[in-house]
Amino acid sequence: MTRHVAVIDIGKTNAKVALVDLSDMREVALRRMANAPVLDGPYPHHDVELLWSFILDSLAEINREQRIEAISITTHGATGVLVDAAGELALPALDYEFAGPDTIAENYDTIRPSFAETGTPRLPVGLNLGAQLFWQQRKFPAEFAKAAAMLMYPQYWALRLTGVAANEVTSLGCHTDLWNPWKADFSSLVDKMQWRHLMAPVRPAKDCLGPILPALAKLTALDPQTPVFCGLHDSNASLLPHLLSDTPPFSVVSTGTWVVSMAVGGNKVALDPARDTLVNVNALGDPVPSARFMGGREFSLLTEGQSEDWTEADIATVLSGKTSLLPSTQQGSGPFPHHRAAWLNADGINNGQRFATVSFYLALMTAACLDLIGAEGPAIVEGPFARNRLFTRMLAAATARAVIASDAATGTSIGAALLASDPGTAQGKGERIEPPADPAWANYARSWRATVNTRG
Repeated sequence: MTRHVAVIDIGKTNAKVALVDLSDMREVALRRMANAPVLDGPYPHHDVELLWSFILDSLAEINREQRIEAISITTHGATGVLVDAAGELALPALDYEFAGPDTIAENYDTIRPSFAETGTPRLPVGLNLGAQLFWQQRKFPAEFAKAAAMLMYPQYWALRLTGVAANEVTSLGCHTDLWNPWKADFSSLVDKMQWRHLMAPVRPAKDCLGPILPALAKLTALDPQTPVFCGLHDSNASLLPHLLSDTPPFSVVSTGTWVVSMAVGGNKVALDPARDTLVNVNALGDPVPSARFMGGREFSLLTEGQSEDWTEADIATVLSGKTSLLPSTQQGSGPFPHHRAAWLNADGINNGQRFATVSFYLALMTAACLDLIGAEGPAIVEGPFARNRLFTRMLAAATARAVIASDAATGTSIGAALLASDPGTAQGKGERIEPPADPAWANYARSWRATVNTRG
């Protein structure tokens, strides 16, 4: 039985290599680095060579402490890579926050598939991977013509580790315009643009693509037979443990740079693409109603350099005074993409009250996302926000349902590690938080909703 799995976890803000012990579903070693785009060159792009050095150094260091038995991979979405016949980049891996694709948005909009076909809303900048590829082909035709394969981001790292080119549905189905989740096949865009021959074979996330390349095994001192698994999109990595162990209905809230809410077994609702709802595809290949906003980025901007300490007196002051933050700090995505942020009743608040108000805002934005996707049952919060008691308490108050705060350091690493596990591997646990008995919490949530709805 495989026990120790190294997980390469490339987030938009941070990159990590974690060693997960599957016997008790926890991280036993961790290496981390900040992940920022390179701003020179033809356009802002991911520094894949710096990341590659970090990955190899981390694998070698961790393996010296505890033998790595398998490697799995998870990354942020909205990112793909064009490689030539030698596996080298044909073009730099574009940063999805780069606005270049917007310059030819009108052209792209004439050929992109409908929301009904793909479950993909039209998003700004490079958040639709199809728009990135369309722009790259128009802007750099000679370089694009050298591409032998299009790979989703997790599978790019798998290629570098194993030499095997593959794709996988959780990243293909993550608001790319490239995948039809109802037919489990590439969308009409792929055929219109004649990209199908470039698409590497689609493999299940749980597939072992092969052992690590001999040269890398020598460099890192890993066993040459160390298996490398295909990998998956990070929010779907957070969802996977619960798909395998929990009984619907429930929802999973994956928190990081993005807060992604995914409903399993909830109410059937008509998704509104104008409010950043979408259809993700889970690791089992099934469509999942989802909604998201850039909550982690908002949290960083709103709390940078400030204390995160608070008291119960701070909470009482915020609840009674209805101090609130209205959406949206990051515009262009989320359930209120065109609302302009505003503070209400915030004169003279202290740092603790400000932190509480920010936490409540993020919880109420998450509750709005859960409403939009018909979520029912408990909401399982994965990632950093699971450790924020104010966030989880207000989320329980706003939804009038239990919230389970995962005790895993990062749900993405645990979920990715499960790709290398045997069926029935035990799952991690979390604290169950019921809606607060004090009606002031629910009243605050109702007041915030009413203000947002009337403000428009």
